[in-house]
Amino acid sequence: MKAKELDKKFDNGQSIIEYLDISSAKRPTQSQKRVNVDFPLWMIRSLDKEAKRLGIPRQAIIKIWIAERLERASDYR
Repeated sequence: MKAKELDKKFDNGQSIIEYLDISSAKRPTQSQKRVNVDFPLWMIRSLDKEAKRLGIPRQAIIKIWIAERLERASDYR
């Protein structure tokens, strides 16, 4: 398929995933490192309650909130 055709499908909102080879795709700025953090039980309960309300896993809400805080902190520098 030519690039123009692929662009047209994408622009029309059609899925182009079948035309992509994502087996070796990488997100260089998104590499991850596992860390262990101990939270007090009250904090876990609050995180779980908010995560359930939003319909997302606990880990997701932790990542979102930390990312938001880091973005705010970098705005003040």
